[in-house]
Amino acid sequence: MASKPPVAVYDACVLYPFHLRNVLIQCAFDGLVEARWTDDIHDEWIRNLAANTPALSIERLIATRDRMKVVLPDADVTDYRHLIPELRLPDPDDRHVLAAAIAGKAPYIITWNLKDFPARNLASHGVASQSPDAFLTDLHAAFPDALISSVKRARHNLRKTMPSVDTFIDGLQQSGLKTFPALLRQNIDGLI
Repeated sequence: MASKPPVAVYDACVLYPFHLRNVLIQCAFDGLVEARWTDDIHDEWIRNLAANTPALSIERLIATRDRMKVVLPDADVTDYRHLIPELRLPDPDDRHVLAAAIAGKAPYIITWNLKDFPARNLASHGVASQSPDAFLTDLHAAFPDALISSVKRARHNLRKTMPSVDTFIDGLQQSGLKTFPALLRQNIDGLI
């Protein structure tokens, strides 16, 4: 790759949907992005997914988190809590995410909750928030072939259920992505 990959904190809300999490983790594993997260972020998506999907055992979700940590050991940000008291966001419970971005030297927070991370609160820290749809679309613009290959690997990771390409893209669309699935449909042959 000619350019350096972006560094981004994945907020809990983008790790919650299965297909989106799968693609974001694969993109990081493939070096298209340097992912960052914390145990607090993991606890949040696991807690919410377990509460909303009783059929999923907490043990299975913890095992998923543990696999994520194994494949991306540099993603863990640990020394961030001391920053939280000085940070200001509309929802004080989101300050840990901004603190992780600062401590993890991540100029991006990837989140669906853009209103919770307004530019006026982030700019002085050198951080911006971006939706996963915009983020993946930007990655496609920067690394088109590599991103399509990464998404193909994400689909092939699902060896037990191996969804068709259309079903896989539909799953991404159901997680809230709009622009990115349209890009994938234009490159459908590269995903097979």
